[in-house]
Amino acid sequence: MSPVDVRRQVPRTDTVLADARLAEAAGRLGRERVKAVVVAAQQQARDGLIAPADVADAAVAALPRLATGLREVVNATGVVLHTNLGRAPLSDAARQAVARAGGYTDVEFDLPTGTRARRGRTAIDALAAAVPRAGGVHVVNNGAAALVLATTALAAGREVIVSRGEMVEIGDGFRLPDLVESTGARLREVGTTNRVRLEDYRQAMGPDTAAVLKVHPSNFVIEGFTSAVPVHDLATLGVPVIADVGSGLLRPHPLLPDEPDVDTALDAGAAVVTCSGDKLLGGPQAGLVFGTAELVDLLRRHPLARALRVDKLTLAALEATVGGPTTPTWTALDADSTTLRERTASLALTLGAQVVDHHGAVGGGGGAGVALPGWAVALPVDLAAALRAGDPPVVGRTAHGHLLLDLRCVPERDDARIAAAVISARARLD
Repeated sequence: MSPVDVRRQVPRTDTVLADARLAEAAGRLGRERVKAVVVAAQQQARDGLIAPADVADAAVAALPRLATGLREVVNATGVVLHTNLGRAPLSDAARQAVARAGGYTDVEFDLPTGTRARRGRTAIDALAAAVPRAGGVHVVNNGAAALVLATTALAAGREVIVSRGEMVEIGDGFRLPDLVESTGARLREVGTTNRVRLEDYRQAMGPDTAAVLKVHPSNFVIEGFTSAVPVHDLATLGVPVIADVGSGLLRPHPLLPDEPDVDTALDAGAAVVTCSGDKLLGGPQAGLVFGTAELVDLLRRHPLARALRVDKLTLAALEATVGGPTTPTWTALDADSTTLRERTASLALTLGAQVVDHHGAVGGGGGAGVALPGWAVALPVDLAAALRAGDPPVVGRTAHGHLLLDLRCVPERDDARIAAAVISARARLD
């Protein structure tokens, strides 16, 4: 009697897809994506890697939970605004707002009259309420775009004066001089790397001067023999001052006394202030523009503004961030030291590990040089890769031959997940 060809026992594709688990996944992930996984499982059965009866189970196990390649990550680095991990995590209020905005919305429609309305008006109103000193507010898709729009609208084809000490690189190889000059404006550098005076700006002024640019260095600090010119002095030069405060701090905060903020810059006489939405504001990626009503309206009507506008999801998250509860960003920054120490000690006890002193950081180009004193659980460094490969991935910091897990940015409800992840990673390495 000839042996049974196992390939004949592999279930048909439509039979496997009828499995209730796969039918549910098709509605969540799309039929074609699920079908491709089923076909791959069938091939495993034909190759003798799994039993034909296990095709459906193998397909279910291979399916992602979500229709996206992005994965949730537990940030145990101690860096609050970690650029590589998406900077500011959204608040629950902002996440709910994004989910609500995913369908049809009145983002640009006036329900009472049935006519077109100002796009994102409720988000703009929330920002205006948060910074009453601003005569106008506009939102674009990131902080660099806000600066590009301001420079283009105010100074294309003309000259912008900037201090040499503020000619910064903003990350990923993008440099401020290149960014500004791409708008058609010409940069006129004044002063030296470490010192600049008001007279340097005044001497550089000419009939072609359109604006003065004041840039917060954000991710570095120059100390020692230094001097800079504050906005209130620059505002006496007779041309608009564009102040890029960078990190999105709307008002002064005692934790970050040296961080420039929007309200203070406007009070000092800046005509336009630009910043990011996904840093200290704690919201989605966005570029925020505050300033005089006249100039913000000029920016809003510029043709480039259309190319830089944000979508309804960003507007929804931004409004919920500004008007909603405390964001995860500020929960982490203001973390109670006693609670943080107790949580760290508890996790270390569970894992049989040590607690070590560890300074966290603001990150994201904010609070340069500001250390956030805290603690971390010290583990063998060879656990780092295993934890990153887990579900969920846990990302810590490797230093001094150890893997350090800092709980500052971890919601307390996730402490047990970290413990389970470490135990699982140890088991995989044994």
